[in-house]
Amino acid sequence: MRKVRDYDAELKALSDKARLIKARKVEQLGALVTATGADMLDAATLAGVLLDALESSDEKAKEAWASKGAAFFQRRARKTVGRVGNKRTGVGEERGGEATR
Repeated sequence: MRKVRDYDAELKALSDKARLIKARKVEQLGALVTATGADMLDAATLAGVLLDALESSDEKAKEAWASKGAAFFQRRARKTVGRVGNKRTGVGEERGGEATR
């Protein structure tokens, strides 16, 4: 005999998972605002900047913003890798590529 599915339990589980994902997204957006230093702006100014970016039809500006954002994330990724490397090996790297203790 086939096992009966509990659709209510499955829907509740999916709803809980969706709520968790939304909460994680909000947390990550807040962390992004803080990491970029945009938390120094008042909420109205930050909202205005974001709304202007959404309404902008200037493709060159959007490309410039995207490349600037990508550079920001690459810079942060390098810093994170450097910190992990320092903790594991005890050796850091300077900009010149020479190892330091």
